[in-house]
Amino acid sequence: MASRAFTTFHLTASLLLALLATCHAGSIAIYWGQNDGEASLAETCASGNYKFVILAFLPKFGKGQTPQLDLASHCDPSSGGCRSQSKDISSCQSRGVKVLLSIGGADGNYGLTSPGDASQVAMYLWNNFLGGTSSSRPLGDAVLDGIDFDIEQGGAKFWNNLATDLKKLGKNGGKTVLLSAAPQCPFPDEWDGGAISTGLFDYVWVQFYNNQECQFDAGRDAFMDAWNKWVSVPAGKIFLGLPASSSKDAAGTGFIPARELISRVLPLIKGTSKYGGVMLWSKYYDDRSGYSSAIKSYV
Repeated sequence: MASRAFTTFHLTASLLLALLATCHAGSIAIYWGQNDGEASLAETCASGNYKFVILAFLPKFGKGQTPQLDLASHCDPSSGGCRSQSKDISSCQSRGVKVLLSIGGADGNYGLTSPGDASQVAMYLWNNFLGGTSSSRPLGDAVLDGIDFDIEQGGAKFWNNLATDLKKLGKNGGKTVLLSAAPQCPFPDEWDGGAISTGLFDYVWVQFYNNQECQFDAGRDAFMDAWNKWVSVPAGKIFLGLPASSSKDAAGTGFIPARELISRVLPLIKGTSKYGGVMLWSKYYDDRSGYSSAIKSYV
């Protein structure tokens, strides 16, 4: 009886530990599209390392401009060449990977001048990348899962309007539109802060790099102060954004070696509310470092 009771207790404890691990289990999001020589979109999703793939970027939109997609040498949208990505997007989604389009970026020409401008951009995104219809869908017939706000210039106004309009279009069109944002870690974010405060964002992958005052090497207290502020925002899940390589081309500062991330950083944040996982910039650098493979089992 004692042996059987111990076995039952041991099994119950093991199940509880497994449940706790599952509760705090995170996933990896990766940016794709801005570098020559990175894996294809289909190969990226087939790796099994990522739950989210963010297509980078739509760097030109708003202010009365004709929006323009830029996926580097992967395809030429001006000739309709990016429609070939439709098959890869569908392949990703069939594997359970969410595919989002990132608007903005560090370089580009974008911004919103009014609520009306935001509505026009929202309608363009809906019709050309999401659940609407258009004769000129740059990525073909594939319907993306959502839109990522990587706003790093162009003013801080009207991004909340854009978020609201996108969610409404999805609701009215019977298609959920996921929203994500990639703010800098100093809180609140200069550009994305107003949009995130709407409470409409499903995921926020905070850039804890190129921001020396709040990235991990600024010290545990500074890092956790920033992390806890981000966890307090009205959003679904918060991700730790990192460069996938120590290469200065990936990021000037903020890289955390995989072993250090696993042993020193993840234990600090995995138990916090809204922990979602790790976001990496980008697939090109991850291909060369193997970073996602090294951390996947621990995220």
